[in-house]
Amino acid sequence: MRRFCGWMTWVISCGVLSTFAAAQASDGLAEIERLAWMSGSWSGTTDGVASEEHWTTPAGGGLVGMHKDVRDGKMVGFEFLRVEIDAADKVCYVSRPGGAPPTSFCAVEIGERRVVFENRQHDFPQRILYWLDDAGRLHARIEGPLNSAEAAQEWIWSAGPK
Repeated sequence: MRRFCGWMTWVISCGVLSTFAAAQASDGLAEIERLAWMSGSWSGTTDGVASEEHWTTPAGGGLVGMHKDVRDGKMVGFEFLRVEIDAADKVCYVSRPGGAPPTSFCAVEIGERRVVFENRQHDFPQRILYWLDDAGRLHARIEGPLNSAEAAQEWIWSAGPK
């Protein structure tokens, strides 16, 4: 009987732990789903640089994106992006500008049509913001200290070709 009780305790404990883990994972998945408004193809021109950004849907628990800048008919920058759930169940934006090693920025705010990601240990930027305005344009803004002063850059994109 004692062996049976020990086995039942183990089975119940595993069930409770797996239910807790599933609840935590579903919290992260629910937060990722709230970012569906980012999905699509976006394009615009800022300071003579034409840019486009493409985001997949949040299906499967993450978004995958890419960004490209073109000046005078030549690609001058690109970035591979993803929004995923990290090991601590945080929603994080992972950036690879120009194919560099990945840098992670975790969400500090997720609203209905706005998200703010931060990494205070990164040089620049330390904050990445995305929001969708009432006209349906996607805004992206990077902020943080640069050369002993606060700096920012913002892009505004309209829905572009898919």
